Amino acid sequence: MKKWITLLAASLLTLPSWAGQFQTIKDVEVHYSAFNSTFITPQVARSYKLKRNGYSAILNISVLDTSKAGKPATQAKVSGHVRNLIGNTRKLEFREVIEANAIYYLAEFSISNEEVMTFDLNIDSGNSGKGKLQFTQKFYVEE
Repeated sequence: MKKWITLLAASLLTLPSWAGQFQTIKDVEVHYSAFNSTFITPQVARSYKLKRNGYSAILNISVLDTSKAGKPATQAKVSGHVRNLIGNTRKLEFREVIEANAIYYLAEFSISNEEVMTFDLNIDSGNSGKGKLQFTQKFYVEE
């Protein structure tokens, strides 16, 4: 649970404007954050087998079921791709991580300095919600 809290805190504290980034799809809230992998500690990177360098970023997705009391985390199929402004597209490979009551999906991707990336995601949480999520974000390389 401490690892999840560290990862979530890193993703929410890196840029204060990210806090509360989510989209509602039927009965689920899909929370998302993308950040440079250097924002996580080396220990967290090792625990999750994540690359940690200035040219690598992480996309963190969590899905909450709003139809249930307390909005518990729920499993979903998450897929999609990321593309830059000149159209280079990379498929995202998500890994499901379950810790106590938390469920989240992590995908790694490479970045260049001041690169604007558009994420096109498909979220499928069965009868609770199925739909698309798209957002754009600018990344900065840390050397």
